[in-house]
Amino acid sequence: METVRVGLGERAYSIAIGAGVLDDASLVAPQVSGRRVALITNETVAPLLHARFARTLANAGGETASLILPDGEETKNWHTLQRIIDWMLGERFGRDVTVAALGGGVIGDLAGFAAAVYQRGVRYVQVPTTLLAQVDSSVGGKTGINHPLGKNLVGAFHQPGLVIADIAVLDSLPDRELRAGVAEVVKYGFALDGELVAWLESNIDRLIARDRDALIHAVRRCCELKAGVVAADERESGVRALLNFGHTFGHALEAAQGYGIWLHGEAVAAGMVMAADLSVKLGLLDRQALQRLRALLIRTGLPVSNPGIAMDRLIALMRGDKKVEGGRLRLVLLRSVGGAEVRADVSETRIAESIRSCTS
Repeated sequence: METVRVGLGERAYSIAIGAGVLDDASLVAPQVSGRRVALITNETVAPLLHARFARTLANAGGETASLILPDGEETKNWHTLQRIIDWMLGERFGRDVTVAALGGGVIGDLAGFAAAVYQRGVRYVQVPTTLLAQVDSSVGGKTGINHPLGKNLVGAFHQPGLVIADIAVLDSLPDRELRAGVAEVVKYGFALDGELVAWLESNIDRLIARDRDALIHAVRRCCELKAGVVAADERESGVRALLNFGHTFGHALEAAQGYGIWLHGEAVAAGMVMAADLSVKLGLLDRQALQRLRALLIRTGLPVSNPGIAMDRLIALMRGDKKVEGGRLRLVLLRSVGGAEVRADVSETRIAESIRSCTS
C-alpha cells in the first residue's frame, strides 16, 4: 500500500492506494468504529463489491445499512439527492453517522453532497471504483449534482475523512470507463507535470492493459499533484482552477448531448484539444504540444473533436459554467506541456474559432 496525504490542517486525510486495500479493516476503522454507516453504491457496483466492502466495515466495527441507486450520470440530480436524504432520515441516522461512497464519480459526488448537507454535515469516506474517480473526483472535497443548464452547478466543498483507492477493483471496469479515466491522467500531465506526459507517452499501452504497477504509478502521481493543489487552494480561488483544463469545453459537450451520452472523461478529452487549439491560436502554445496531446488521446481511444454540436449551443452552455466571473469565461489554457494558466480575457470570437477548428 502507498499513501498520499492531503494536508488541510484539522481536515487532513489520507489516500490509501494499492491492490486489496478495500479489504483492510484497519484502514477504515478510525472512521467507522462504533458508528452507524450509510453505505451508498449503485446497481453496477453492488453485485461486484457491496458484500465485500460491507464485510470490511463490519470487521472495522461499523453497523451498516445500504442504499443501492441506479447507475449513470443522468442520476446525479435533485431527485436522487432527495432519495438519499429521505432514506437516511428513514434509517434514523444521527450526526455521528459515517457515509461511505462505494462507486465512481457519480456516487462519490452524490453521497459526498448528501454527507455535506445531512444535519449540516457528517463524516464520509470515499471508496472510488473507477480510474477517473481514483485519480480525480474522490480527492479534494468537491461534491454536488448536475443541473439541466450545466454540470456540477449545485454542490458543496466537503472533505472526506479517508479515500481508499483499490487498484484491483479496476480489473472489472469496462474498457470505455478505463479509457475515460486515462483522460484525467492526461489532464494532470498537460496542466501540471510535463514529466507525467513523457511517462504516459512511454507507458500508455501498459496503463490501458491494466498493468498494476502502471496503474499505481498513475494514481499515486495524480493524487500527489491534486493533494498539493488542494492544500494550497481548497476552494478554487486560485491555483486549483488549473485542474479544470479541458473542463469548460467538456462540461458544455456533456450538457449539450445529454448526460450519459459521452462519459465525463470522453468530454474532457475533446475539451482539452479545444483548449489547446485555442492556446495555439492565441500564440501561447506551440503546435507540437497540441499534436502530442491529440496523439496521446488518440492512442488511448478517446474523442478529440466536437461531434457536431452547434457552436452557438456550446458557447451558450459555457456562459453558464460555474467558472464564469464578472460575465467573463475563465478558461484554462496552456503555455507549455505541464504549464497551464487561467485566462479571462479571451473573446467569444476566438473561442468560436477553436470550436469550429475542432468540429468533426
